[in-house]
Amino acid sequence: MKRTGKRYRPGRAADHYDVVVIGSGIGGLCCAALLSRLGKRVCVLEQHYTAGGFTHSYEREGYEWDVGVHYIGEVHKPHAPLRRIFDVISDGQLQWAPMDAVYDRIIIGDRHYDFVAGRENLSAELKRHFPDEAEAIDAYFRIVTEVSRSMQTFFAGQAMPPTLARAYELLRPYRVPKQCFMTTRAVLESLTDNQQLIAVLTGQWGDYGLPPAEASFLMHAAVTKHYFAGGNYPVGGSWKIADTIIPVIRAGGGEVFTYARVARIRTDGNRATGVVMEDGSEIGADAVVSGAGARLTFGQLLDADLRQRHGFPEKLLEVKPSSGHLCLYAGFKGTAAELGLPKTNLWVYPNADHEGNVQQFLADPLNTLPMLYISFPSAKDPAWEQHYPDRSTVEVITLGKYEWFAPWADKTWNQRGEDYEALKQRFTERMLEGLYQQMPQLRDRLDYCELSTPLSTVWFNAYDRGEIYGLDHPPERFHQRWLHPVTPVKGLYTTGQDVVTAGVGGALMGGVMTAAAMMSPRPDKVFKLLKQWQPPDAPGP
Repeated sequence: MKRTGKRYRPGRAADHYDVVVIGSGIGGLCCAALLSRLGKRVCVLEQHYTAGGFTHSYEREGYEWDVGVHYIGEVHKPHAPLRRIFDVISDGQLQWAPMDAVYDRIIIGDRHYDFVAGRENLSAELKRHFPDEAEAIDAYFRIVTEVSRSMQTFFAGQAMPPTLARAYELLRPYRVPKQCFMTTRAVLESLTDNQQLIAVLTGQWGDYGLPPAEASFLMHAAVTKHYFAGGNYPVGGSWKIADTIIPVIRAGGGEVFTYARVARIRTDGNRATGVVMEDGSEIGADAVVSGAGARLTFGQLLDADLRQRHGFPEKLLEVKPSSGHLCLYAGFKGTAAELGLPKTNLWVYPNADHEGNVQQFLADPLNTLPMLYISFPSAKDPAWEQHYPDRSTVEVITLGKYEWFAPWADKTWNQRGEDYEALKQRFTERMLEGLYQQMPQLRDRLDYCELSTPLSTVWFNAYDRGEIYGLDHPPERFHQRWLHPVTPVKGLYTTGQDVVTAGVGGALMGGVMTAAAMMSPRPDKVFKLLKQWQPPDAPGP
């Protein structure tokens, strides 16, 4: 069993730390590691049996699957910002393996479109399929690039004190492209009326959880640009992310605890002073960072009087949780080469109407699956066969609505009864059939599979609606001034997906922004650390 972190028990943790971080998702780990490198003693508290949040892996029946890291862009470039951050927080120990040149294949009905690494290569491939849309395709790449380049400017306020950040927000519309404040569909329909092309360009919408008519184009551009140069996978599996970061936290005198469920944030007046654990034990801290998401932090962990004083119940009504999902974890006997498994991800859609397909499915789960995302982690990881010879894994993902499974929400994981298992089995059979339609050679080769539902996400990741991307990402979400690393409660900070954007890259940047805000009035210390760090074996300046 792949487990990272140290099991929590009263007495194993110190009475007081410089910083306590709630949650060991990549945002919390990143923030903790940066602060550790800057001289802070940090304690990270994770309620799950292993650290990493959506970056952890799990084993079952001789197989291993990642639960959220299916591919990451840009990290193959030594000087890319994301690679730099990962290098600093892992002390250069986290290694990456490139995927195939075709990192994503968009399949719409009986046609497929390859997303190939390299902006010019991708542009040429799109023009091959849509020769009459060359002008629109060129305009699309220009706008994506412009919006992506403005990301630092757009989120600059997250590293500022809240008062200055509010003033900055008034200037922001004049400093970034107008498309930052539009939906993805609105931007694309200003370029073309070809709905097939729009469907292809938005074929990765599952990476941020909203179809194009609802999703912020800012979010779309960030994801799309992120993969222009291709996709990568952590060598040894996604669990290596936490495994390589934790030693940096420990080197600073801190620790990462698992089975460590926080009951509430301890406060004295309007100041956070530590946390109270579920078992009643307490850990004091000069500062508390919550990576548990805005809804859990301000809806449950903070004392009721402070929630009311700062208007959090009303503020939480202005945002919605992101989508839930169903994930089929499947194991097959045979190597990836023997089974013909690619490193390419498959995005499968019944037709070009993303919004209509989603609406019909969410209204009635018996309708056609609106999308399938298919990933082949054992093919992506060059170290896989050292640990799991003659075995391969596949993951198949689609949308999953919390309400479908809510009748069993009060039941314990793996003890929810026959009706729940029967419902899971119906989805399993449909998702397997979708896999076999794309990979017919896998039919009759299945050795083991299991399905996670939104209730699984609630149980293992503590998101109360089974959401996977924190808060939803429509344009309106980015006007919420209170979604800031610095909260109105002194000594209480937030980090992760809800601070910047969704996904591993967004949560990672959230960790950076939170660390910078906590170093005020010297946030530049964080950015200097990222700029000046050298690998342990690198020569000095």
